[in-house]
Amino acid sequence: MPKNNESNRQRSPEDFEQVYDRRSDYNSHFKHPQVHPHRPLLWVIVAILLVFLGGGLAYGYHAWTSAKKTFDQTYQSSGVSKSRNISAVLKENKPFSILLLGTDTGALGRSDVGRTDTMMVATINPTTETAYLTSIPRDTRVTVGSGANASIQKINAAYTIGGPSGAVKTVEDLLDVPIDFYAIVNMGGLEKMVNAVGGVDVTPPLTFKYAQADVKKGVKTHLNGKQALSYSRMRYDDPQGDYGRQKRQRQVLQKLVVKAAGLSSITRYQQILTSLKGNLKTDLSFDDLMQIRAKYGDASHHIKSETLQGDDAMIDGIAFQVAPNKELKRVSNHIRKTLDLEPTTKFTTDALNSSQDTTGTGTGY
Repeated sequence: MPKNNESNRQRSPEDFEQVYDRRSDYNSHFKHPQVHPHRPLLWVIVAILLVFLGGGLAYGYHAWTSAKKTFDQTYQSSGVSKSRNISAVLKENKPFSILLLGTDTGALGRSDVGRTDTMMVATINPTTETAYLTSIPRDTRVTVGSGANASIQKINAAYTIGGPSGAVKTVEDLLDVPIDFYAIVNMGGLEKMVNAVGGVDVTPPLTFKYAQADVKKGVKTHLNGKQALSYSRMRYDDPQGDYGRQKRQRQVLQKLVVKAAGLSSITRYQQILTSLKGNLKTDLSFDDLMQIRAKYGDASHHIKSETLQGDDAMIDGIAFQVAPNKELKRVSNHIRKTLDLEPTTKFTTDALNSSQDTTGTGTGY
C-alpha cells in the first residue's frame, strides 16, 4: 500500500512480472522468492484497491463515506472460527494472512459459485516491511471436508463445495498455517474495472486471437474492458496452459492497480466503486482496511513470491498436482516464519501428502 507521496510514481511492467515455470518443467521444483521493491500488494488488488487510491484522490468525507458504503456491501463472514484472535493481531501490529481467491463466473452471490482457479496465501509483515505471496496450483490434490463428508478434490473445488469456510479450512489443513482473512474477486467484473480506469496497456508474452483480444507478442497494446477480459481468459492456445492464463490475469490486474493508484478523477473513482459491487466478497471490514492502511502501509515496500510445487499424477483418470510432505513442510515453515510463528510439527515424512490415502471420490474439477 503506497504512501501518499509515492502514489503517482511511474512503475514499469518489469516491476510486477512474476515468472512461473511451465508444468512440464520437472527440474525446477520450487521457485525461490524474488524481491520486487516498491510495489503495491499483488492480488489484494480489488479488496484494497480504494485504500490504495487515498494518495491519488482528494480523500474527503464524500469519498470516505462512498468507500465505506461499498465495502460494507462486500463484507461476508467466512463462517469459520478464526484460528487466532485477529483483532489482537492487528491491534498489536503483528503479521497477518489473507487467502486470496479468484473466480471466473458471473456476479458473486449466484448459486453457481464457480471454481477458484487462482489461490494465494498472502502474509503481511510490518517489521520486515514485506508482503509474501504463496501461490497454490489449482490442481493440487487435497481432502475437502471431514468425516463422512470428506472427499478427494482439486483444491480449486474447495470454495465451490464449502464456500469461504471450505476454502479457508482446506488451505489451513493443507499448509498448517492460520488464515486470518479471505477475499474473493470475480474475474467477470474485470471488464467494468478496466473501463472504470480508462483501459490498461499490456505487452503480451505471446501472439493470439481470442474473442475480443487480438494481440502480438512484445507489442504494447491498449485494452478496453472487453478486450482485457478476453485477454485474461484465453488458455488453450497458450503453451503454458492455465499457468500462462494466470500470468496474463496477473498482468492485467497489476496494470489496473497502477492505473487506479494514479487517478485523480472523482468520477473515475465512483466508477471503480460501482465496478466492485457484486464482484468482491471478503471478511475484511472497512475498519480493518483503514487500520491496515494506517499500520501496515510500509509492508508494500517489498514483495516476495513463490509457488507450492507438486508432482504431476494421474489418479482414477484425473490429473492432479500432488505435493510431497517435504515440500508442504518447506512452504508451511516459510509462511509460518513470515507470521512470526514456530515451525510446523505436522509433516514428518517425505511421503505424498496424506490426502492421497484418504477415501473419497474425485470430481474432476
